[in-house]
Amino acid sequence: MDAPAAASSQVKDMLAKLVGFDTTSRNSNLRLIDFVEDYLAGFGIASRRVFSDEKDKANLFATIGPADAAGGVVLSGHTDVVPVDGQDWHTDPFDLAEAGGRLWGRGTCDMKGFIAVALALVPEFGALDLKRPIHLAFSYDEEVGCLGAPRLIEAMTASLPPCHAVIVGEPTDMKAVGAHRGIAAYETVVTGRPAHSSQPQEGVNAIEAAARLIGYLTARQTEMRDNPSPIEAEFSPPFATVNVGMIEGGTATNIIAERCSFRWGVRSATGGAGEELRAGLGAFASDEVLPAMRAVAPEADVQTSLAAGTPPLVMDGGSAAAELVRTLTGQNELGSVAFAAEAGQFAEAGIPAVIMGPGSILQAHKADEFVELSQLDECAGFLRKLADWCAG
Repeated sequence: MDAPAAASSQVKDMLAKLVGFDTTSRNSNLRLIDFVEDYLAGFGIASRRVFSDEKDKANLFATIGPADAAGGVVLSGHTDVVPVDGQDWHTDPFDLAEAGGRLWGRGTCDMKGFIAVALALVPEFGALDLKRPIHLAFSYDEEVGCLGAPRLIEAMTASLPPCHAVIVGEPTDMKAVGAHRGIAAYETVVTGRPAHSSQPQEGVNAIEAAARLIGYLTARQTEMRDNPSPIEAEFSPPFATVNVGMIEGGTATNIIAERCSFRWGVRSATGGAGEELRAGLGAFASDEVLPAMRAVAPEADVQTSLAAGTPPLVMDGGSAAAELVRTLTGQNELGSVAFAAEAGQFAEAGIPAVIMGPGSILQAHKADEFVELSQLDECAGFLRKLADWCAG
């Protein structure tokens, strides 16, 4: 497939439309899904939606080429983006801007850029006599725990012939990635007893107890950093990581806090570090924190629950996805990334996965997010080679 000289103009137009939909994870993504479905229908391509329980969000998958043929390749991307709240943007984050060879806007690199390239090339894909199908798979709620992908993958594996590989287009500077860390996200809720702040002997401060528990997690992070597991060495940083990202508690400065909750997450190469740390936190709470709390308030408690979890993508340099990317790009080595993605979920379901997409993770989740035009063009070139392989 020869690359048109004005390839990036179609991609830019598509990306402008996608960025214009505010698909922050707290919002519905259905307006974007409506648009994609109508766009594909214009080329005679049928789509299937897989809804959330509330029906306010949907995954979408579609097939270009012979739908009953095995060995297809999946192009996977998530439609949701992270919030812009409190960030100092110099452009409207939901109105694509261009300057200095870059396109600015929320989701440009993470990861509507990849979706835009795939959709812009649909007419070219459709013009080929594909022997293997190209499947498009777009998910919801990746940014809040990869919540939509399991339903999408289940529906695809139940209704499609076995797939050869999936390319997950997260931003990797178009470098092939064969491994990512898993993530486990937890919420810990501390219950104390309220009282007037002038009478501390009558109450149990949940915020103070939560601070001790957070201190335990901080100490464990230091241990992980100073005594890393060898399996983490291929990632950056070369140790499992812990982050306390949210905390909420108390009602007023003159009331001893009855409740405090905090959310925390663990990223590790095996995916098992989270449960080990939760067990350790529970033991610390039982042995060191709760006895003093319950001496005053027998109802005091500490409960930790799993909020979300995503399995790691384990490096398999001999997988069909790895071999395909090597064939098409000449990249002999697969990299590793510390962030979690849906690739591990695809691999767990039996579809070999590689991560490769335009843009840098260093630009993701920040104000003034951008993607280089050259990266989008490089992605388009790769997907054209992939389409030629499917036609060959």
